[in-house]
Amino acid sequence: MHENGAGGAGTTVLYDGSCPLCKAEIGLYRDRDVDGRLCLVDVSAQNAALPQGLDRQAAMARFHVIASDGQVLSGAAAFIEVWRALPGWRWLARLAALPGVEPILEVTYRAFLKARPAMVRLFVAVKRF
Repeated sequence: MHENGAGGAGTTVLYDGSCPLCKAEIGLYRDRDVDGRLCLVDVSAQNAALPQGLDRQAAMARFHVIASDGQVLSGAAAFIEVWRALPGWRWLARLAALPGVEPILEVTYRAFLKARPAMVRLFVAVKRF
């Protein structure tokens, strides 16, 4: 596992480290990445290297990954790429490959993005409690 920099990892995960929900999710990925396939980059850090064509605001607003072939993926496609890399989660990537599943995941993710600010407030309130 590499953090905030390039390395031998196959998939670079760009995440919003200023979002407590995002950090919790990345913690799950970090714990399960026993093979070191993910390079985690906190795009909220001022020194974070971003791929050409992706600015910090866009990177923080939506989940992105850079696949091992260099392709930048976002939303459901990005999650599927992460699942493909993690042992114990690959079955989710296979399920997402079934016809019609990825578009449903994308619609669900877009709905989550709209609810994310309220969910973050709730998450923070519950953690304080």
